[in-house]
This record gives sequence, structure tokens and C-alpha cells, in this order.
Amino acid sequence: MQPVELYTTPICPYCIAAKRLLDKKGVTYTDFDVMSDPSKRQEMMSRAHGRHTVPQIFIGEVHVGGSDELHALERAGKLDALLDG
Repeated sequence: MQPVELYTTPICPYCIAAKRLLDKKGVTYTDFDVMSDPSKRQEMMSRAHGRHTVPQIFIGEVHVGGSDELHALERAGKLDALLDG
């Protein structure tokens, strides 16, 4: 299983939706709260090529994007393969 990292805030509905999908699939992930740790927001923007909205999701070395992209991968049947590496 590839490592999964999310940059989120606790008040973001898209963050909650992304985490809900990963939880439903039994995926363990690391959640970085960019609201409580501003240095993580800078890290996120660097890794996400300047994108500043949350969530930003990484599976292994792949920048998935946000919640919409994560759900699109699931609908297309491609998320499990990406998670398995």
C-alpha cells in the first residue's frame, strides 16, 4: 500500500469527503492540518505546484489533487491500483 498524505483543514467539507472515502476503503493516511500549522501550508503549496486550496492529496509520489479528483479516480476504478502502487 502506497503512503497517503492529505493536507486539510478541520472546517473544509471537501476534506471531510475525501477522508470519508479513504476511511470507507480502510486506507491509513497522514493528515496535515494546514490551519493549525502554517508551515504545512507552505509545504503543501510547494508539493502541489502552487495550488493553495484544500484538500491536496498525495498517494506515494503522485499528486492526486483535491477531493473531486480523488472521487473521480474511485468512479473510474483507478483508485485501488494507485493505492496498491
